[in-house]
Parts: sequence; C-alpha cells; structure tokens
Amino acid sequence: MKILISYDKNTSISNILDKGVQRAKDSNAYIYLVSTFLPDGSGEEIAEIDAQLEELKIDIFEKQNILCESHILTRSVMPGEELVSYAKEKGVDEIIIGLKKPSKLGKIMFGSTAQYIILEADCPVLCVK
Repeated sequence: MKILISYDKNTSISNILDKGVQRAKDSNAYIYLVSTFLPDGSGEEIAEIDAQLEELKIDIFEKQNILCESHILTRSVMPGEELVSYAKEKGVDEIIIGLKKPSKLGKIMFGSTAQYIILEADCPVLCVK
C-alpha cells in the first residue's frame, strides 16, 4: 500500500502524522510525505520546508521502521491538482490531508485545495482535523 501525506506548514501536522503512522503500520504502507511550493518562492523557504520534511521523515517514520520519502512539488498548477496528479503518478492508494479549523463560511465548504483533492483523487482521501 502507498499513502501520500500532504504537508502544509500552515496546518497542524501532528494529528495528520499520527494518523499516517497508524495507517502505515496497519497496512505496511510506503509513505510519500509531500508539500507543494510556488516556483517563485525563495530558495531559503524551499530549503526550510525541505529540512522540515526530512526531519519529519527521520523522526517520525524511519524511527518506527516505516519506509518514507519526502518531496517538494514545485507547482505549475493549483496545489490540489499537483497533489492529485502526483498521487496518480505514484499509484497512491490513499491520501491523508489536514483540514484547518473552519470559519463560518468554511463550515459550509472545505478549502479549495482540500475540496479539489476530495473530489478529484482516484483513491480514498482521509481528512484529519
């Protein structure tokens, strides 16, 4: 089994990682820890996110003997499209995404990235608060 975990530095990641670890252990899954980034971002920002992903990969997954690789997708399209496309390319069986605490309007509708992933992914999507 292959699981893609979407990393967003603006979303609380601990619950998402906990769920990813649990799902990976239950199904002996391979983890793709992925973040998207606009190509016009500074090299420092990209390096910072890459370092965060690498630290999570080592401290969370490798310490628990879960195979994992991390990637930063420099997007040419919207983040949701990029993640869905990457998941298809890698043959991912499940996507785990975080949901931010909704505003009044957000209670009616998920964020556009989450909504796109939920509606367009070819595999199940697990949403974690």
